[in-house]
Amino acid sequence: MLDKVVIANRGEIALRILRACKELGIKTVAVHSKADADLMHLHLADESVCIGPNSPTESYLNIPAIISAAEVTHATGIHPGYGFLSENADFAEQVEKSGFTFIGPSADVIRLMGDKVSAIAAMQKAGVPTVPGSDGSLTNDNQKTLSIARKIGYPVIIKAAGGGGGRGMRVVHEEAELISSVALTKSEAGAAFNNDTVYLEKFLQNPRHVEFQVLADGQGNAIHLGDRDCSLQRRHQKVIEEAPAPYIPEDKRQEVASACTRACIELGYRGAGTFEFLYEDGEFYFIEMNTRVQVEHPVTEMISGIDIVKEQLRIASGMPLSVKQEDIELKGHAFECRINAEDPKTFMPSPGNVKQFHAPGGNGIRVDSHIYNGYSVPPYYDSLIAKIISYGPDRETALLRMKNALDETVIEGIKTNIPLHQELVTDPYFKEGGVSIHYLEKKLAD
Repeated sequence: MLDKVVIANRGEIALRILRACKELGIKTVAVHSKADADLMHLHLADESVCIGPNSPTESYLNIPAIISAAEVTHATGIHPGYGFLSENADFAEQVEKSGFTFIGPSADVIRLMGDKVSAIAAMQKAGVPTVPGSDGSLTNDNQKTLSIARKIGYPVIIKAAGGGGGRGMRVVHEEAELISSVALTKSEAGAAFNNDTVYLEKFLQNPRHVEFQVLADGQGNAIHLGDRDCSLQRRHQKVIEEAPAPYIPEDKRQEVASACTRACIELGYRGAGTFEFLYEDGEFYFIEMNTRVQVEHPVTEMISGIDIVKEQLRIASGMPLSVKQEDIELKGHAFECRINAEDPKTFMPSPGNVKQFHAPGGNGIRVDSHIYNGYSVPPYYDSLIAKIISYGPDRETALLRMKNALDETVIEGIKTNIPLHQELVTDPYFKEGGVSIHYLEKKLAD
């Protein structure tokens, strides 16, 4: 087992990782910016190191500072959490070259999955269903590009190979717009991602976002922990997630889940990962793989009983998976509401002092949060301050428990998006289940 781990992140995920380390007897090093000197996990870690000023580029994205923190504390591993450097192949490579264990997949696999063109090619090779598209990057041959689009059928979507999180995409509805749109997307991609490679896909009109959680040990073993529906999104950012995804035929669910585990074995994948799909008219279409732990991993933990972060730590320590696929029994239903420090109407960030915080409780309720009475939410980072997770034997019970939990939650001194969540969990279409990725945007517009 790893002896000491640097937690290269902040907020609720840093606290989540620290708790998993404690359960495994692993010592912890909390790194932080000057603005984050009062984070909860700093008081619980064995050691803490300030790695820079408030700006993320000078602290949580500062690779030399994080590696230096590992060196001075004699740590053996570095856990990147999610966001920041978690999917940065150069960071993973430098961690390993510096003699530390990167708690995640290899740099080569991160690079492969980070480039959407190579990721799609790898998935096609492994038999994972993909969206009809250009099967590779677009060239400067305009006639070929037009021909590909005609074959796919309009509307089509142009995507940057290095994009993600909703960035680097443009929908084209008519042939007359295609060539100029490709040129514009290439220009934007080059500026934003230092990679102007773009590709073409069929634009699905009203899909759902369904993803599969996998764990692989890099020793030939891989399992899946079922799926999640993350379709309730605003500007490509997830708002509420649930597991399992409702109204998916069980044979189709198992077929795609098995393809994902096969792909992990073929890739030599190591650690936790998520295969993200668009789901429409009974078919799955791969869009990307996230090579890290996801914000929404708790809903999967609730229905599977598997601690995903502890498995990450075991795998990074060189151990095989602690469970086999036949050991996994998925039970019940779970929801997660992302609580952000933001205005529920305008979505403007609302940093400031938390004057009062009361977390909800009761049967089937879990709260992952780093805030406390008197904590000051800084303006420099993501606005996520808590995740409320509900579990029940069925979807209806889990949703009722979530409603009660939201009603019980008290956060004073700052604005939060709890009113939005309270509205959503009573929305008749969401209660029915199976809304598309466009549903929330349309609801907000109306």
